[in-house]
Amino acid sequence: PVPTISWRRADGKQVPRKARRHRSSGLLEIPNFQQEDAGLYECVAENVRGKNVARGQLTFYAQPSWIQRISDVHVAIEERVSWECRASGRPKPSYRWLKDGEPLLPQGRVQLEQGSLTIPNVSLSDAGMYQCVAENRHGVILASAELSVIAIGPDFSKTLLKKLTLVKVGGEVIIECKPKASPRPTYSWKKGRDILRENER
Repeated sequence: PVPTISWRRADGKQVPRKARRHRSSGLLEIPNFQQEDAGLYECVAENVRGKNVARGQLTFYAQPSWIQRISDVHVAIEERVSWECRASGRPKPSYRWLKDGEPLLPQGRVQLEQGSLTIPNVSLSDAGMYQCVAENRHGVILASAELSVIAIGPDFSKTLLKKLTLVKVGGEVIIECKPKASPRPTYSWKKGRDILRENER
């Protein structure tokens, strides 16, 4: 006689409640398939003469999707730049980096690790358009950001200038010169109009 058909999961979990069973055709339909629905399923056909079981593995795959993108950065020369991009997907995505469309390799000052890129000491040559690429066998996605490197002339506007009074002849005086500047400036000192030269004092 025509067998009755039922479905079950071989791993002991319940068949998803959202699943629809079409008894006449023996079809199992799972709408909105998710990771938790993956597993080994069994179709059981049974009549008075006996039963038979067919097994099938359902595996969840997903193309990459961004969790965290990179964004434009404006930094001064010799500052630190750090970007991180993260993507979800099944299987887990791998990452690579491009600069102005060309593959970027971990070399010299550029440090790459999975979805992170770090340049500890930026120079003008680092400026450009960077792309983080996340990919698995089901898809490829890109996130782009521009690195702008700017130079800053020496700025003393935030430096506090103090009048120093010697209380004791022969005492030591330290005067700090710390302007905001990029790249790092060279220094020279004057007393009045005369350039100070280093000597024993």
